[in-house]
Amino acid sequence: MKLPSHLHLDKHNIPYEAKSFSPETEKGAANVAHVLGFPERQAVKTLIFQVDTGERVLVMLGGDQNAISGNLKKAIGSRNIQMAAPEVVKETTGYIIGSIPAFGWQPEGFRTFLEASLMNEPILGTGAGQWGEEIMITPQNLVKASNAIVVNLTDREKPILAE
Repeated sequence: MKLPSHLHLDKHNIPYEAKSFSPETEKGAANVAHVLGFPERQAVKTLIFQVDTGERVLVMLGGDQNAISGNLKKAIGSRNIQMAAPEVVKETTGYIIGSIPAFGWQPEGFRTFLEASLMNEPILGTGAGQWGEEIMITPQNLVKASNAIVVNLTDREKPILAE
């Protein structure tokens, strides 16, 4: 079964591995990582944030990570941001919360951010757009596929943007 996220990667010649898990699995990055046998850090959470300007952005973090609010606000360039409500996520991405792919749906100019520490992982898992389907992809190929801006969202001691 080829989902739009698979077709996006195929079209751009970006290598990946499609994996499936039981759709009965409880929602959450940690649960996906557990059933597929990889560390929670490598299970990418795809979060949609709304900015007071009306802009919406995609933020990707490891399953065991949370963004530091100040870092996130600096990266996005606004003090007034919030997690998008489920209906806004669906309207923005075409997907429901739980398996938003990191690529393939963004319009031109849509900003996507990836937590910098994930670039050190050998492989990452991201939702394929349907619960029970996961895409295993290298961090470099995830950046390529999603056109992500790599930023530090989780470490207070490091600059937001790498030098």
